[in-house]
Amino acid sequence: MLREPAPAKVNLYLHVVGRRADGLHLLESVAAFADAGDVLHGERADRLSLEVVGPFAGALADEADNLVLRAARALAPGLGARLVLEKNLPVAAGLGGGSADAAAALRLLSRLWGLEADLEALAARLGADVPVCLAAATCFMAGVGERLTPLPDWPAPPLLLANPGAALPTPAVFGARRGPFRESRPWPRTAAELAGCANDLTDAAISLAPEVGEVLEALAALEGASFARMSGSGATCFAAFADRAARNRARERLRADRPRWWIA
Repeated sequence: MLREPAPAKVNLYLHVVGRRADGLHLLESVAAFADAGDVLHGERADRLSLEVVGPFAGALADEADNLVLRAARALAPGLGARLVLEKNLPVAAGLGGGSADAAAALRLLSRLWGLEADLEALAARLGADVPVCLAAATCFMAGVGERLTPLPDWPAPPLLLANPGAALPTPAVFGARRGPFRESRPWPRTAAELAGCANDLTDAAISLAPEVGEVLEALAALEGASFARMSGSGATCFAAFADRAARNRARERLRADRPRWWIA
């Protein structure tokens, strides 16, 4: 059985710079990928099927058409595979979990079925975050997420992720956003510039789930944390650290203090 990781996407900042005529918001962000993530397993079969297991499988129990299955059908309608998705990431958490799963399906099934396909084009049809998750590498995102600039040498800091158990659907958070749009600007080049950025959806997320504010306060208070910020539309937040050793120490401390949070 083939195995394909689906790492969590973390928006190191997220600036809302405009809105299209169709209502979709224009964003600028640097996206990095965490060690934590879902895992997709697959093997050949006569028909296409998907089993979801893992700590957050229950959150997808009522989902009629998982993005993994949509990706499989987009790649090769009619071909079969037995897929098992290990759902380790919380759902509706600002980590691009569903998009990462779809991207993993495209990568895994193209290998399993021996297909040469334009995976980037297929990813773009599946959702705004699927293309960046297909590459699963640090990049600058612009537009509605479709304009990607790879940043192979960009110094992404070690991250500690925390989610209080709140689900925040992306449309609801954008709907709650208030205020003007930012001016477009180049991506930050240094850690100091990154610390000076923000997530423009934070206030909207806190208005819907006040515990997001509690998470941000707890992360910012950790020893060695450079700054704390929300990822995507929440509710997952992160703290950035100068090195992995400091991040690992802080993670153990936070797990002891907040045993009911998802922490990675």
